[in-house]
Amino acid sequence: MSEGIEKRETYEIEFLYRPGQSHDELQLQRLVAELRDVAATCFSEIPDYQCLAGTRAELADKVITIARRSDGTAAGFCSAALLPVDKVGDVFHLGLTCVRPEDRSAGLTHKLTSRVVIQYLVKYKPLSKVWVSNVACVLSSLGNVALNFEEVYPSPYFAKNQPSRNHERIALSINSLYRDKIYIRGDAKFDTKKFVFRGSVQDTCFQKAQNDTRFHHRDVRLNDYYSDLMSWSAGDEILQIGSVSLLTGVKYYFKKLAQQLPGRSRLAGSRRPAGEGASEAA
Repeated sequence: MSEGIEKRETYEIEFLYRPGQSHDELQLQRLVAELRDVAATCFSEIPDYQCLAGTRAELADKVITIARRSDGTAAGFCSAALLPVDKVGDVFHLGLTCVRPEDRSAGLTHKLTSRVVIQYLVKYKPLSKVWVSNVACVLSSLGNVALNFEEVYPSPYFAKNQPSRNHERIALSINSLYRDKIYIRGDAKFDTKKFVFRGSVQDTCFQKAQNDTRFHHRDVRLNDYYSDLMSWSAGDEILQIGSVSLLTGVKYYFKKLAQQLPGRSRLAGSRRPAGEGASEAA
C-alpha cells in the first residue's frame, strides 16, 4: 500500500427482526447497550424512546440493521418500527438512524436504511407492497424518501393533488395511536392537509436550524419544497407516507446504473416535480 493512502474500514451489516420477541434477557441487554453507546455519540442526551428505551415491548416491533467494524464494534444502526394500521396491515416506519461521527464518511446512513428495507421485503414481504412512513424535519431524509420510495405524500413528485384513502388512514392512525412510538409531542397539532406535525420537536434534541446545511438535501428544489411546508422555529416535522416493494428496488438499481452511463447522468438520475416541463433537465 502506498504511503499516505489510508485503508477504508469495511463493515458487516447485521439484520434483526423483532428482537424483543426472539432475544433472551442477556441478549437484549447487550443489544441495547450497543445501540445506546452509538446514540451517545449523536445526542447530547439520549432520548428515551424507540429501541433506545430498551424494553422488551419496545423492541418487539422493531426491525434493526447494525453496521459492525471488522473488530465487531457497532458503528451505526437503523431501527425501524412495524405499526399495525386497520385495513392496511403493518406500516414500516423508517424510524431512527444513528452513526458514529468517525464512521459517517462511509455512507452508512444510506446503507443501513436501504438494507433494513430490502432485508425486510426479501424475508417477510417478497410479493407484497409495503406501506412506509417517515417523520422528519431533516431535509436530506425527506428528500431521499421522496426520491427513492413510491406514492410518497407529501412530495413534489406525487401526481395527485390529494392523498389517497390509505395515505389518510395511515396518517390518522399515526396521529392518534403512535405518537409515543415516534417521538411526537402530545401537544403537537397535526395538519391533516399538509401532513405536518406542528411543534412536534420544539426544544428537543431533534429540532434543527434551517440554515444548518449539514441536514440539507443536495437537490435545492427538494429543500425549498419541504421548507415551505413547515416552520423551523416552531419545531415542525413532516409526516411522509409512501410505499415500497422489491420492484422499487429494481427501479432504483436501474436508475443508479443509468446515472453512471456517459451522457445520461443529468437526465436519468432524478425525478421531476409534478407539473414541471418534460424538456427541463433534472
